[in-house]
Amino acid sequence: MTVALDTPRPALSDLVGKTLSLRRRWKLGEVVFWGLTAAAPFLLPRGMLLLNEVAILALFALSLDLILGFAGIVSLGHATFLGAGAYAAGLFALHVNADPLTGLVVAVLAAALLGFLTSFLVLRGTDLTRLMVTLGIALLLFELANSFSTITGGADGLQGISMGPLLGLFPFDLQGRTAYLYSLSVLFVLFLAARRMMASPFGLSLRAIRDNPLRASATGVAINGRIVMVYTIAAAYAGAAGALMAQTTQFVSLDVLEFHRSADLMLVVIIGGAGWLYGGIIGAILFKVLQDAISLATPQYWQFWIGLLLVVFVLGGREILHGLLARSRAALAKLVSRRAP
Repeated sequence: MTVALDTPRPALSDLVGKTLSLRRRWKLGEVVFWGLTAAAPFLLPRGMLLLNEVAILALFALSLDLILGFAGIVSLGHATFLGAGAYAAGLFALHVNADPLTGLVVAVLAAALLGFLTSFLVLRGTDLTRLMVTLGIALLLFELANSFSTITGGADGLQGISMGPLLGLFPFDLQGRTAYLYSLSVLFVLFLAARRMMASPFGLSLRAIRDNPLRASATGVAINGRIVMVYTIAAAYAGAAGALMAQTTQFVSLDVLEFHRSADLMLVVIIGGAGWLYGGIIGAILFKVLQDAISLATPQYWQFWIGLLLVVFVLGGREILHGLLARSRAALAKLVSRRAP
């Protein structure tokens, strides 16, 4: 009796292609989630201003997740790029053109350039070195913005910003409806780009660098080039968040460069979970809603209570939340399979 040993096996590239195609497919939970965000102006008409803040924070958290969750780069100075985008958009609207989309592009390019120039400083060293380097860059930019007060407004902030109508048709209203839809649209488009990017060979190489840089280098992955690229992209995303903040509030201050911005952002990503894109969005929703509710209940001590809840959540609540999310996804999948013919 002979056994055939020449059975064709799928090539490694085919297996990788199938895996990536599965990751690109949309799940029911994702469709429901984005459908609810689009319907929010009808479901929560009085909460547009808060929802706009959530959308901007979610985009900011998404930018950090690109380098922390996928490339393993720890940063405590990510507010550098938020501030760069905010000031670029604000100065552009104040002195050049008040068109929101043009200002958004300018802010993204400015933050991306700053990210590219500073990315070479995080190529070497351990996580602690990167923490200190990113924090030092943020402090330097803060002092520069404070020193050039004739341009940035210094402690008084950049005032007098007036934005034109979005697409020439939709003016920014006091209720925040246009601002939220604008921020949500930018978040969704950039999320699609990040989702596609992380479900590509480039995203797989970032995970390889995060898990084992030596092994990734041995397999031919250009580690430095990948880090520079993803750091620049993350800076551009943060710059977009800064531009949205400046354009929708029509004000920019040194607060966008403060250390607490980077620290809060790290908490947001930790709450939602790093390395799956939706973590930053979910973390932003929980963080902002919790912050708003507690500040209304205890205006004087809200920072104490939110700090306590965050400590408890990070220690044990995150696992509970992830378990609930997993059960919800399983229940939705089971419901769909039952209804399927």
